[in-house]
Amino acid sequence: MSRMLVLTETDLRPIIRLDASAVDSVEQAFAALATKPVAMPPILRLDIPEHRGEVDVKTAYVPGLDGFAIKISPGFFDNPLLGLPSLNGLMILLSTRTGLVDALLLDNGYLTDVRTAAAGAVAARHLARPDSAVAAILGAGMQARLQLEALTLVRPIREARIWARDAAKAAATAGDLTTHLGFSVTAVADPAAAVRGADIVVTTTPAERPILMADWLQPGQHITAMGADSEHKNEIDPAAFARVTYIADRLSQTRRLGELHHAIAAGIVSADKSFAELGEVIAGRAPGRTRPDEITLADLTGTGVQDTAIANLTLARARDAGAGRPIDTKAAAGDIA
Repeated sequence: MSRMLVLTETDLRPIIRLDASAVDSVEQAFAALATKPVAMPPILRLDIPEHRGEVDVKTAYVPGLDGFAIKISPGFFDNPLLGLPSLNGLMILLSTRTGLVDALLLDNGYLTDVRTAAAGAVAARHLARPDSAVAAILGAGMQARLQLEALTLVRPIREARIWARDAAKAAATAGDLTTHLGFSVTAVADPAAAVRGADIVVTTTPAERPILMADWLQPGQHITAMGADSEHKNEIDPAAFARVTYIADRLSQTRRLGELHHAIAAGIVSADKSFAELGEVIAGRAPGRTRPDEITLADLTGTGVQDTAIANLTLARARDAGAGRPIDTKAAAGDIA
């Protein structure tokens, strides 16, 4: 007999939040990439261009964790015109010992939102100046909101600016965040003005052309770029690579589809140049920020270890809370034709 736990987004929201434990679990997963024999194959990707759709499948086995996740993540960027969210999806958590399904997490992309924001916090914790107090967020969607909230978990943020192509959406997001976070969040019409004087800049859009230009950057800033998770997306001016200390979430991946990919294509960075990964910085195997005036750039394309980390945390929390619906599945080998 095999029992699989099924949890919907409604089940998940009360037990998994963007908090210190979520950040720590993602941080530990990144460190495992640098210190353990993690198995993390390249992202499986499907494009559906006529509907501005894409589907990514991510997975990773992390030694020491009881389960490994397979995450299916669709992004359909015209969905808001239909009154639907751009992102959704689900995760399947399987036992690392038997391969049986332990949990089906019907999260509609909620867990991806949490683990992505947690990764932004991890990057800021290890790369932004400890006294960073002013944030600029480029974008005004769900991830923009969560990235700012995540920054408050690791840095003393007291002021933020929001820029988005849709000024009304930026204003609404700024108002909501001011109320939710308890400090001033202002919508700014000019992205250069939003970035000016900011200690941390986070780009959160599906832009296909740069929205953050190299000559806007100032000494001491940290940039987290998390929108470019496919080959055609590009938020950061490739010329910025001449000014920044670059850190990848997974170097083999950012060479193929991250901001690094565009810097290589522009001839600014050689294709075989080596850079540190975030996990190496966390584990003390590579330097992160070495000077207060250094400009750091974390290129977060999304990794399977993040999904496996948040899925394991979710199942542990669900069992403790008695959440979800257990389902008995066929388990006897003789029942399978």
